[in-house]
Amino acid sequence: MRILLLVDCYHPQPKSSATLIGDLAGEFLRRGHEPIVATPGPGQGPRIRSTVEDGFRVLRIRTPDIKKASRIRRGVCEARLSRTFWKRGRGFFRSNPCDLVVYYSPTIFFGPLVERLKRLWGCPSYLILRDIFPQWAIDAGILREGLVARCFRHYERRQYRAADVIGVECPANVRYFDRPELAGRHKVEVLHNWARIHDARHPPRDRPRELPAEYADKVVFIYGGNIGVAQDMDNVLRLAENVAGETAIQFLLVGDGSEAPRLRRAVRERGLANLAIRPPVDQATYRRMLDEADVGLITLDAKLKTFNYPSKMLGYMDAGLPILGSVNPGNSLKELIEDAAAGQVRINGDDEGLRRAALELAMDAQLRRSAGENARRLLAGRFSAAAAADTILAHVPDRT
Repeated sequence: MRILLLVDCYHPQPKSSATLIGDLAGEFLRRGHEPIVATPGPGQGPRIRSTVEDGFRVLRIRTPDIKKASRIRRGVCEARLSRTFWKRGRGFFRSNPCDLVVYYSPTIFFGPLVERLKRLWGCPSYLILRDIFPQWAIDAGILREGLVARCFRHYERRQYRAADVIGVECPANVRYFDRPELAGRHKVEVLHNWARIHDARHPPRDRPRELPAEYADKVVFIYGGNIGVAQDMDNVLRLAENVAGETAIQFLLVGDGSEAPRLRRAVRERGLANLAIRPPVDQATYRRMLDEADVGLITLDAKLKTFNYPSKMLGYMDAGLPILGSVNPGNSLKELIEDAAAGQVRINGDDEGLRRAALELAMDAQLRRSAGENARRLLAGRFSAAAAADTILAHVPDRT
């Protein structure tokens, strides 16, 4: 079976969406299917470029560099994604019919393309819904109800209508579809995030050196992925300030996003030597960085009313890192991590509680070791790529 996977960001970008789709495509390939990943290809070069990576085809369709654009330009460019993909990729799509379309949100703008491809191929579609936008942006205060929000909701509803099944990442998000304007219109199920499980964490003597030499005697709290509004990066700034007197602690953020420039300025202005920001790296390098780090860091804006399990958490678990989290009220991630004894999670705003949790993890190597082992067990038991593939393929009549 040939499966098209649409995602707005792919390797070598170290985004969670890229990792999820890459791991899912790898699982489809392992089962004998033919996955094709279609993704924007920012910058110069051919209008469409096809390569084979990790054993499957990756189709990069030239677009503007959406992720680094201003918010207004990004919105305009993303709104044109479906049109651009069809205009530049229709020859390929017509010559390579697929049996299933799997598309990832964010972005919310693949709906028109999915509708067109379903008509062309007569196939079903599955939406992997990870951010409920624009609702989270309204909750976070970065978007007001009005004309722009109504425009985004139009595209949001269209992407839902294009899906035969919608997979959300936790039970709380199923309830979002109980709203009067959505109730009874869509087939929704829980599709947990997933990760490919690698070999066990390298022992220290075997680790390659990706982190700076001056980190050798420090406990490194690593954050990898999007540095944006929904993550409330001021939360990390406050934590770094609150433990600044503990010279053994180092925070390392690896990634990019709309908040990255402001965050870099704040680090310089506040003189936070214990907080470093590194640009995105390729997946192999990032994996080695996780092997050298000590604790995985998660932060979510307290104002969010939707709930998610950040997929960066799965990378931490795979590397055997305990989790230090700060999440929005009502997020079941707190119970998930703490019930599994895989780390410590506080509600965003409890700065003192987060400080104490960070110090406890930093000062107790045995606690970090046992929590990291528990994190790997939790990953294997609940968040595997095989389980995700089973859930998605269960909706395809012919899986031969």
